[in-house]
Amino acid sequence: MTIDLIFRAACVWLLIIVAEIIHGMVRMRFLEPLIGDWHARQVAVFSGSAIVLGIAMLTVGWLKPPTAAAALGVGLGWVVVTIAFELLFGRYVAGMSWQRLLADYNLVRGGLLPIGLVVMGLSPWLARWLRAL
Repeated sequence: MTIDLIFRAACVWLLIIVAEIIHGMVRMRFLEPLIGDWHARQVAVFSGSAIVLGIAMLTVGWLKPPTAAAALGVGLGWVVVTIAFELLFGRYVAGMSWQRLLADYNLVRGGLLPIGLVVMGLSPWLARWLRAL
């Protein structure tokens, strides 16, 4: 991967994070009162995945991953920095417990965040592929 691609990927990731923060605020304000925190977080995995894929679709022309492997590398990078951001921000800024943070990653207990991370990881590749059709 080139420095240019890494820079563009970082810019798009920042856009994704801003969109996801807004998405989280909307979830907390409107969805949680209706269905509760846990279920709202589960639902938000799917709407958040749609947001990430939409951003990837809108920016893949600017991102310009030269190969499918490069697109997958961008997606993997997004996943790694997203996990780090979520855990560090959640713990040290939002003051959430490790138990609360890690619950979203536990598929066996209904935490659906790994599904969202798979979508995020594949979204640059998928956007590149769809754009080529």
